[in-house]
Amino acid sequence: MAIIVQKYGGTSVGSVERIEHVAGRVAKTVAQGHQVVVVVSAMGKTTDQLVKLASEISDKPSKREMDMLLTTGEQITISLLAMALQKRGLGATSYTGWQAGIVTEDSHSNARILDIQTEKIQSQLSLGNVVIVAGFQGATHDGEITTLGRGGSDTTAVALAAALKADRCDIYTDVTGVYTTDPRFISGARKLHSISYDEMLEMANLGAGVLHPRAVEFAKNYQVKLMVASSMVEEVGTLIEEEVSMEQNLIVRGIAFENDVTKITVSGLPNQIETLSNVFSLLSEHGINVDIIIQNQTAEEKTSISFSTSRSSLEEALEVLDNHKEQLQFTELTHEGDLAKVSIIGSGMVSNPGVAAQMFKILAENEILIKMVSTSEIKVSALVEEEIMVPAVEALHRAFQLEEQEVTV
Repeated sequence: MAIIVQKYGGTSVGSVERIEHVAGRVAKTVAQGHQVVVVVSAMGKTTDQLVKLASEISDKPSKREMDMLLTTGEQITISLLAMALQKRGLGATSYTGWQAGIVTEDSHSNARILDIQTEKIQSQLSLGNVVIVAGFQGATHDGEITTLGRGGSDTTAVALAAALKADRCDIYTDVTGVYTTDPRFISGARKLHSISYDEMLEMANLGAGVLHPRAVEFAKNYQVKLMVASSMVEEVGTLIEEEVSMEQNLIVRGIAFENDVTKITVSGLPNQIETLSNVFSLLSEHGINVDIIIQNQTAEEKTSISFSTSRSSLEEALEVLDNHKEQLQFTELTHEGDLAKVSIIGSGMVSNPGVAAQMFKILAENEILIKMVSTSEIKVSALVEEEIMVPAVEALHRAFQLEEQEVTV
């Protein structure tokens, strides 16, 4: 008898009808002889509505009280799903995150899971009951309710699968699997039958919204076998596991992209060994994430640094740097907005030199100017103008033959 963890996102449980549909899928899994733990998100736009209510009360509500408020959304879903299963004659018990034994660090709004005490869940499974757990939430050792931040329900599901040593964790969403690129923008995108943890982690970090990076990282660390599939249609999804056979010799397996990127340049910095450390330690202290970094020596004693960050972080980053201009000893601060990052990903790039050169050639042939570049063993990212992001992805997707082949194991 296998333990299967299933996670259903907000769209999948967005109405009573959809909750009834999820109950039917869960019942089918139980009928196959499996023990089932279900993790659910809040219904549809419930979280957004709760955030709006809070904003009507306070411009800056405390993180603790926001966690108290937001965790109520998942509680609605777990109880309704339990009722729907009980109506079908199945034993079902719903638990909030803290009732399920999810222990987190003492950090409101973006806590990390420290431990899961599974005794209560295992006891219910041994009785033949389905256990329904609220995603996105837990509690500290002191009993303070916390939320796990963006992608928290995915992380909850994977963490439970690891703690319970589940045979598989199925992430049900509004897409049928992981695609070579976003099918909403690129008509030739194809679904992958399988993908490695490392490739999925890169795609998630680089803009693919199917899975949150924290969930993929958890799955890799604990070797949890993941399946991403649609909750709406009966169709085999994408399997995420450690090693994947090269599918039809594809070197590049996927293309990720994200907009709302800005480039900041700090010029006239002293050309000293501690300069990079000084700049980026300062930004880190203020919680500003940076991505691509380039350093150029402009004179014998001067250097400049360019880096990319999100549009939402631009104003704060400029303010922090300007406030410390005398300390950092730079002469000029400039920025460029309306940029996007386009990335090619594939584990086959490790043993195939020249992939980056091919990418640059493809973009050049399509008259697409590259602003900045970042590479790793299995990805190459290029910063381009936002308005040509989609044409750049289309050109790369076509040139690397991702739309011309049926991608099968």
